[in-house]
Amino acid sequence: MKVPLPKADGLLLVDKPSGMSSHTLVDHARRTLGTRRIGHAGTLDPFATGLLVMLVNRATRLLPFLDNEPKCYRARVRFGAQTSTDDIDGEVLSTAPAPEPAVVDRAIASLTGHLLQRPPVFSAKQVGGVRAYAAARRGAPLKLEPVGVTVFEWRLLGRDGNDLDVEIVCSGGTYVRALARDLGEATGSAAHLAALRRLRSGRFSVDDAISVDRLGTGEFALVSPSNAVAQLPVQTLDDLDAQRICHGQMVPATADGELAALRHRDELLAVAIRDGSSWRPKVVLRDA
Repeated sequence: MKVPLPKADGLLLVDKPSGMSSHTLVDHARRTLGTRRIGHAGTLDPFATGLLVMLVNRATRLLPFLDNEPKCYRARVRFGAQTSTDDIDGEVLSTAPAPEPAVVDRAIASLTGHLLQRPPVFSAKQVGGVRAYAAARRGAPLKLEPVGVTVFEWRLLGRDGNDLDVEIVCSGGTYVRALARDLGEATGSAAHLAALRRLRSGRFSVDDAISVDRLGTGEFALVSPSNAVAQLPVQTLDDLDAQRICHGQMVPATADGELAALRHRDELLAVAIRDGSSWRPKVVLRDA
């Protein structure tokens, strides 16, 4: 199937290879689709691989409903050294003997649940308009405040010498390389992230993603925007209420919940928030 026209709205699932930044991949998609209106739900570091969810054209308006979706990663934590970037690309800052498995297991338990996580010094966090990674490269790292995250599960896949292979399910905004760093500290050792692959983002799986090579051929189609909010109750609007919603007006609510996906025929028209017995449009996908 040929690539959609530039005006098409939808989601694009791509399996990012190692060595390419998320920004570079998004730029590649923009050139392929012939549109500047592409955003993504969750950056992957250049060394990492796996699912990058991109939103195209008016579907970019749905980004707030995807950013905080839980994500699943396959990660390799390497004990014995802490690095400047908390991953394999950084300079070694300190070394320590690898901990015993029982010590690691107890530390994993302490790093499960709701946590206050200190972002990596090399990250895209901003303080006073300055990116943390830019300040760190200048030798003047920023003081970054801890951020609340949730780690739902660590699933042990295997141990091989100093390497620990795990699957981690966590909230959006969690830095897995910071988890590796903190696991090293919690065990009285040192550790960094040696490999990372994103398997899932919300309901989307890397199994359904296309390769970068296929992206370049244009032989793909976009995923319907409706899939971005498939967890929400659905209410179908008639022609009159559809027109009202497109003009920012409220319509009667018949679906349950505090948020709903409003459809007109087969089209996702808007995401709306409850206002008494009515829906007030929060995001409208069809231009009035």
